[in-house]
Amino acid sequence: MKKVKIIGAGLAGSEAAWQCSRRGVPVELYEMRPVRSTPAHQTSDFAELVCSNSLKSESENTAPWLLKEEMRRAGSLLIEIAKGCAVPAGHALAVDRALFAAKVTEVITRDPLITIRREEVSHIDEAELTVIATGPLTSDALANEIARLSVSTHEAGPVPPHLYFYDSISPIVEADSIDMSKVYLAARYDKGTADYINCPMSKEEYDVFYDALTVAESVEEKDWEKLNYFESCLPIEEIARRGRDTLRFGPMKPVGLRDPRNGKQPYAVVQLRQENLRADSYNLVGFQNHLKFGEQARVLRLIPGLANARFLRFGQIHRNTYINSPRLLDSTLRMKDHPAVMFAGQICGVEGYVESIATGMLAGIHTARLVAGEIALAPPRVTALGSLMNYVTNADPRKFQPANITFDLLPPLEKKVRDRQLRRKLQCELALVGLERWLDEAKQTAQPAMSA
Repeated sequence: MKKVKIIGAGLAGSEAAWQCSRRGVPVELYEMRPVRSTPAHQTSDFAELVCSNSLKSESENTAPWLLKEEMRRAGSLLIEIAKGCAVPAGHALAVDRALFAAKVTEVITRDPLITIRREEVSHIDEAELTVIATGPLTSDALANEIARLSVSTHEAGPVPPHLYFYDSISPIVEADSIDMSKVYLAARYDKGTADYINCPMSKEEYDVFYDALTVAESVEEKDWEKLNYFESCLPIEEIARRGRDTLRFGPMKPVGLRDPRNGKQPYAVVQLRQENLRADSYNLVGFQNHLKFGEQARVLRLIPGLANARFLRFGQIHRNTYINSPRLLDSTLRMKDHPAVMFAGQICGVEGYVESIATGMLAGIHTARLVAGEIALAPPRVTALGSLMNYVTNADPRKFQPANITFDLLPPLEKKVRDRQLRRKLQCELALVGLERWLDEAKQTAQPAMSA
């Protein structure tokens, strides 16, 4: 059987490779690490999580839950592995990132239909069935090749070959360097178990921290850089510059985090989330930044409980490359001008771990159907999967920015429902019905070899 070429063994590429393999389609999976590393990765394992370790909410009838639930029902490998690598995180699904990457690497490497190629790819044969899933840290050589393929004749007018924004990484501290007498355990609004370490601040402590943060020295911007931040993942110093209380309405929001020691809500809170199953390290939730390492140590040690913190990793910033998907891709992630070439993951314009895995899952499913001589079936618009794909491939190409899954992307109900919780519950129910119909249609149109 014809082999599929998948470039990149991150979240999307690993999922896509497995989806092809489980349908009997052989894969050549290319990963340039460790031959060539990136500014953000620390290992050569597949599906390494470089920013946080959270796959977002598992609360029923939320948008992140809906997307994961659809993926579970559609048979996502990585979502299943994440469940087995989960660490305590209240109502969120967070994983031991080292264990997660090791498990994904093990499963993919031992798969007899997946051949691993540890090398950098710098040329794309547009006639060869290929999934490009190189993520936000695509090498310059491959980015230039993507730019070549992106010179589109499909629509009139200039087509930006690839775009970018800057994303960040949160700091991680050693657990035994946290002064537990200064902090408390709680989950916001008592939802889920009390798994987060909360560092409470008084107004006076917040003011000292804020003043130190706003004068801290950032890493110098290179001459060729234009720092274009993603609004949902701004560095803390950038948030702080927008007003004295912006942090208190963002990553330091105290609402719903009553201190059990005195029964009061703090003025501001810094939350720490368990990083691994050993519980020997914690990351500062939402504290991505672009400060020099020495400045980070100085400012972050002003947080109550972190005066003697030992940092396993400081916050960093890196460039995320993505293509102008609305101009370049159709609803099944195939290039309009080169239909044998497909994109998946953050490079196609989704933001978030789960969203990246979702596009990899769809790319693998679509590719396997094409190999079998079938039509690639886009998921229906009513689903979270379909709504995410609808945004990626139908947004205004002049204003295109990466997106997470939200209810705003889903179609509104035919009949207006004022109650927000009921409205979201109904949207989720419709989505899951739509998903089952899509899965049934895929089974009915599959060739016998695909069903075996």
